[in-house]
Amino acid sequence: MRTSLTFVSLAIAFLLFMLLKAVSEAFSGGVSLQGLDRIVIDSKYSMTDNLPVSYVRQIRSLDEIEQVTNMSWFGGYYMEPRNTFATYPVDPESYFDVFREQAVAAETLSRFRNIRVSAVASEALAAQYGWKLGDAIHIVQDIFPLEDGSWTWQFEIAGTFEYAGGQLLLINYDYFNEAVVGWAKDQVGWLVGRVADPKAVDDTIRMIDSMFENSSDPTRTTTEDEYRRQFASQVGDVGMISSMILMAVFFTIILLTGNTAAQAFAERVPELAVMKTLGFSDRSVATLVLAEAVALCVGGGVVGVGIALLLQPVFTATLGGMIGSFDMSGWTGAYALGLASLLGLTVGAYPAVAAKRLTIVEALREG
Repeated sequence: MRTSLTFVSLAIAFLLFMLLKAVSEAFSGGVSLQGLDRIVIDSKYSMTDNLPVSYVRQIRSLDEIEQVTNMSWFGGYYMEPRNTFATYPVDPESYFDVFREQAVAAETLSRFRNIRVSAVASEALAAQYGWKLGDAIHIVQDIFPLEDGSWTWQFEIAGTFEYAGGQLLLINYDYFNEAVVGWAKDQVGWLVGRVADPKAVDDTIRMIDSMFENSSDPTRTTTEDEYRRQFASQVGDVGMISSMILMAVFFTIILLTGNTAAQAFAERVPELAVMKTLGFSDRSVATLVLAEAVALCVGGGVVGVGIALLLQPVFTATLGGMIGSFDMSGWTGAYALGLASLLGLTVGAYPAVAAKRLTIVEALREG
């Protein structure tokens, strides 16, 4: 029973390790290859402040900018308050030109562009709720009411698109701007631009910020990677928090597993004495004790990592829309199993040494 509980604890610990490692990398990982040439233009003073939609045209006119698109946080929920996911009003044409890795069919893009009340959903989101082409969906708002005072927005599904981050809904900005309450018209949350020359990204950033430096809405332009880091800093150092949690978990697991190994050794002293009487060498007995500890830890690690990988689609669907890419890579799993092996060697070292030094007479006397 004691060994079984320790095994379950190890599996849970490595499941937690995989989850926290993925969350940490999602917040603090490096920029993807697709985003090397992307910049984010935000309000200088706060991420929650809006920018005039006219900035899109002004920035697009720059030779250094290949394309720029606008985005805003929409919020709300579908059917029930627990059904939340990322929703952005965007310009259909420029959005998919900036985010080229989010592949969309030509006919889907055409419908999204021409049907003002349309929305396109990521494949994962559409599968989650069973949405099909032409379906009418209702999003209940808690930020942006309609001009008529209603808080329920209706959209028509125009199709789906590929999105590695999980759940995402895009709505037509023109319709949003037309229907939203007056105080929110002609504003956007932030802009994302694709620079013509990735090597000149720093110069482009300085140029854009200088354009609006003396305006009523100055900007803060950063690379996409830096923007993600700044967003993560709003809720704290996620990487450090995750590391501290993991350190606490594994310190507890070392104590728990070490105690289990020590008690198991004490109970098996007579058996080890019999093995030595039958001719097993000190080294063979010590190796057996050490191997049992390693097998316990690695076995728990394999189960924990396996469960984490099986649950990755669930985690992606739940968290992907909030934090972006949520990836439990094979390298993370290999790292976890390496830690499991090291843990087994650590907790099994003392019992193994004690088993090697054990004499037959002392062992039988203790038994």
